Amino acid sequence: MTSAADQEKTDNPMIMLGILESVERDGVQSQRHLAAELGVALGLVNAYLKRCVKKGLLKVSEAPARRYAYYLTPHGFSEKSRLTVQYLSHSFDFFRRAKSDCSALLQAAELRGIRRIVLAGKSDLAEIAAICALDHGIEITAVVDAKAVEARFVGVPVRPDYDSVDQVFDAVLITDMLTARERAEQAIARFGDERVLIPQLLRVRVSKPQGAAS
Repeated sequence: MTSAADQEKTDNPMIMLGILESVERDGVQSQRHLAAELGVALGLVNAYLKRCVKKGLLKVSEAPARRYAYYLTPHGFSEKSRLTVQYLSHSFDFFRRAKSDCSALLQAAELRGIRRIVLAGKSDLAEIAAICALDHGIEITAVVDAKAVEARFVGVPVRPDYDSVDQVFDAVLITDMLTARERAEQAIARFGDERVLIPQLLRVRVSKPQGAAS
């Protein structure tokens, strides 16, 4: 019997969609390969496959070299289509909301004389902010992200911290979607709240720290 905890672990629709899409492309690939492709733990892939079989989304049969082959059932194809529509709907809604938030922030920043900004965090939000910056004549000088491995992102250098940014900048736009509050608090403590722009969709509420720069 599946526990509530196990159910929760295998209830991510995006991972489920990835599993179904990968099986449709090649149902004989190893679970290890599937885990690497999706960027999740091997045990989690196994749990998702078992759940898909139990729900009638996949069929499983033995394959050579003591492996298993998975196939999408008609129900599996229907579920994949449903999840795809759901994903596209959420993606479009996110893009629309992010574009609206970033445009409003950058328009206000432009009126305050801000001409150069740094994006704090490599993310989908950063890509949308870069598009909006073009509309308002604001230059992005760098993306600051200590975890990023790329040398460039959205056409500008990626730096591990603010001290590494080569050019002078007027403000910081928070685009880190995982640790937004922490990044915002750090930026405000260093640059002051007037120089830190935070999109509303991040739902970050921070108060100006004592002694923050103006």
